[in-house]
Amino acid sequence: MQKLTRDFYNRDTIVVAKDLLGKRLVHRVDHAERIGKIVEVEAYLGPHDLAAHTSKGITSRTKVMYGPPGHVYVYLVYGMHYCMNVVTEQDGTGAAVLLRAIEPLQNIADKTTGPGLLCKAMGVTLKDYGHDLCSDDFYIESACGDEPVTIVERPRVGVAYAGEWADKPLRFYIEGSRYISKK
Repeated sequence: MQKLTRDFYNRDTIVVAKDLLGKRLVHRVDHAERIGKIVEVEAYLGPHDLAAHTSKGITSRTKVMYGPPGHVYVYLVYGMHYCMNVVTEQDGTGAAVLLRAIEPLQNIADKTTGPGLLCKAMGVTLKDYGHDLCSDDFYIESACGDEPVTIVERPRVGVAYAGEWADKPLRFYIEGSRYISKK
């Protein structure tokens, strides 16, 4: 296994989103290593993307999304579910990739088919906001000899408010995975 480097995240958000598919999310929680294979993601391209949280500019909530790349943006949705994003591109861009679903691999007993369920299963909370994914306790890694995947592209979920951005095919998932959140 090889931990992803800062350079991996410091690229075009759509490229990073697709390249995250098949990688392994690792989080050490309560003295156990929870591991899941990333099977579904969504790209959020920065302030010009009306579905991105950064479309409202820099706020205390979105500050981490403006860089540096390779950090975690966690937010609370509906007052009860955490969602995790991976910050991408160079400082000041305001782009990130939402992790929507993982396939459980190790020490995960809960459902993982949706961003809130993924965070619950992986033990991700607001305390992880801003965490550096180049650390030793919370990171994304490549498996030795990553298997090639067929990627499906669809519009993102739950962003109808974003006008023309709602229909853009910025949701990516591994074809045939039984762990994706929505067909």
